[in-house]
Amino acid sequence: MEYRRAVLVALVSVSLAAGTLLGFGIVAVNTATSDGAPGDVASRADANGDGTSPACPIGAMESTPSSDELTDGNGSVPDAGERPANATGTAPRIVELYPNPTIRDNVGEYLVLEVPPETRFENWTLTDGHTTAELPNETVTGRVAASTAPNVTGGLTEYPVVELEGTLRLAVDGDTLELRNETTTVDAVAYDRAPTAERWYRNGGETDEPTAGDPAAGDWHPRDATCLPVSTADVADATAFVLPDSPAVPLETLRGADDRLLLAGYTFTSEAVADELVAAADRGVDVAVLFESSPVGGAPAATESVLETLVDGGVDVRVIGGADSRYRYHHPKYAVADDRVLVTTENWKPSGVGGESSRGWGVRLESESLAADLATVFDADFEGRDTASGAAYRRNASFVDDGPVFSSPDPEYPTAHDPSTVPVESAELLLAPDNAERRLNSLLESADDEILVLQPSIADDVSLLESTLEAARRGVDVRILLGSAEYNADENAALARDVERLADDESLPLEVELVEETDAFEKIHAKGVVIDREVAVVGSANWNENSFRNNREVVLALHGQEVASYYADVFEADWQGDSSRSRLTVGVALAVIAALALAALVGRRYVRFGEPQ
Repeated sequence: MEYRRAVLVALVSVSLAAGTLLGFGIVAVNTATSDGAPGDVASRADANGDGTSPACPIGAMESTPSSDELTDGNGSVPDAGERPANATGTAPRIVELYPNPTIRDNVGEYLVLEVPPETRFENWTLTDGHTTAELPNETVTGRVAASTAPNVTGGLTEYPVVELEGTLRLAVDGDTLELRNETTTVDAVAYDRAPTAERWYRNGGETDEPTAGDPAAGDWHPRDATCLPVSTADVADATAFVLPDSPAVPLETLRGADDRLLLAGYTFTSEAVADELVAAADRGVDVAVLFESSPVGGAPAATESVLETLVDGGVDVRVIGGADSRYRYHHPKYAVADDRVLVTTENWKPSGVGGESSRGWGVRLESESLAADLATVFDADFEGRDTASGAAYRRNASFVDDGPVFSSPDPEYPTAHDPSTVPVESAELLLAPDNAERRLNSLLESADDEILVLQPSIADDVSLLESTLEAARRGVDVRILLGSAEYNADENAALARDVERLADDESLPLEVELVEETDAFEKIHAKGVVIDREVAVVGSANWNENSFRNNREVVLALHGQEVASYYADVFEADWQGDSSRSRLTVGVALAVIAALALAALVGRRYVRFGEPQ
C-alpha cells in the first residue's frame, strides 16, 4: 500500500512540472468550508500518466527537478539525477511564490528560487522596495524555498527551506520582488493580488534577465493541485445514453465492477447508487467515493442517510473542500469500474442519474489506459490534504433540506432515446483546471460546418463562448440551446438577446434558444457540445470561467461520426421538440458584446460565480 502511495506521489510530482497556464488575469477564490477533519487514507489505485502538459504552470511541482527539459528527446522522462537544476543555467531566479497560505498572519509564506549548481549566496538579498531580507551565506543547488518562518514553511512544501534573515512580507494585494546580488538586480517578479492557498508560477514568456522595471509575470494555481496532460486512447465503441431516459446505465455500470469501483461527484443523495456500492464492497470490490463537502446552498439533507449507508456498508468515503481546498468545488460526475469509465453531466442523485428530472448526457466506454488515468486523478484528489473521512464529515456537518427526495423514476418522462453502443475512433480525457479549457477551445476552433451547444447557462466571461462566436464568423452554423430554470432564466434570456443581436448585426449563422416547457424532462442540466457531427463532448464543466479555472471537472471528447450523431439527434429533438418553447427575440442590450470587446482589449476576464450544476 505504501509502495502504491509512493508511485502516485512521484508521478503526480512529475505531472506538475511543465507548461504555462493559459492566463487571463488573477482571480481571487473564495473557497468553501468543510467541517470534517482529515484522517489517514490509503491509496486507491495504481497511478498512471506522463505528466507533461503545456496547459499547466511551469514549475508546478513539489520536487527539485527543473520544469524545463522534462523529456530525453524520445518522449521519455529521464531520471531525476539527469535533469538540470536550473532552467537557464545562468543566474538564480524566482520561479514560485506562496504569499497567502491559510495560516493566521500568513506565517510560512515563501518564495522558491531556482539556482544553478553550487551557487553561494553571499551578499544576496530579497526586497519588495520597503523591506529587505538576506539569504543565508551558504551554497545551494536546484530549487529552494526561502522563508522567514522555515519551521512552518517546511510543512507547506517539499522543497528544501532556507531561512531569510530580516523582514520580508509577500503582500496579499500585490507586490514586486527583486533578487539582488549586492546592488545589482538579478531577477524581479510581480503579481497583482494573491488568491488564498494558491501558488504563483513564473510563466514562460519572460526574458532571462528581467529588471525591476520589467519584472517577470506568472500565473496562479492551487497548491498541490494536479497538472495533468490530456489523455487520448483508441476506443472500439462506447455506450452513449441520455437522461432521464436511461437511468439503468449508471446502475448497470456499478453493478458490473469486479475489482475496483471509484465514484466521484459533486452531490450524492441516491440511495439506489449507495446500495450498489455497498453490494460491490460486499462481493470484494475495492470501493471508494469522493464528493464535495460544501456544495452551493449546503449539503442536501439526503446526503446524511447516504453517508450512513456507505460508511456502515464498509465503503471508503471521503469529502473534499475547506478553506485550504485545492479546488473551489469538486464538481465532476464519473466512475471507474474496473477498466470501464463512466462520465456524465449529472449528479449522483435521483433527479440526476436517477432519471427523475434533468436532461443529461452520459457515456460509458472501456479503456485500460483511460481508466488508469482517471483512477490517477481520483487518487490525487482522494488523498489530498483537503479531504476528510465520511464518518468525520457526517458527525460535524450541517445538512439542509433541498426539497423532495424521489424514490423511483418519474413515469411522466418517456424513454424517447434508448442507450446505444456505437463505434468510436478515439476518446480524450480532459480535466479542469488542468487542460480542459485549452483543448475545448482548440476543438471549437477546428469546426468547419456546425457546432451544437447544450448548456444550463453560459457566462459572458468564458473563452469558449468567444471561440464559438469566432466559429460563426468563419461561417460555421452555430446553435445554442440553454435552460430556463428559475435560477438562470433571466440571465440566459439576456445572453440570448445579446448574442442574437450580434448575429443580426454581423449576419452570422448563429441561433440561441431557451427550452421552457417539455414533457421530456424538467430542466436542462447537460453540458454537451457536438462539433461537425464528428466530435461529441460530454462532462461536468459548465461554460463559465469558475468551472474551467477553479473547479475540478472531468470531460470526455469522443471522436467518431456515429457517437457524435447520437448526441446530435438528441439535441435536434430537444431543439425542435413537441414542447411549448419560445424563441427569444433580439433585444437591444449589448452587455455580452461589451464584455467580450473589453476582454479582447485588456486581455483579462473576471469570473462571475454562478451556481454549480
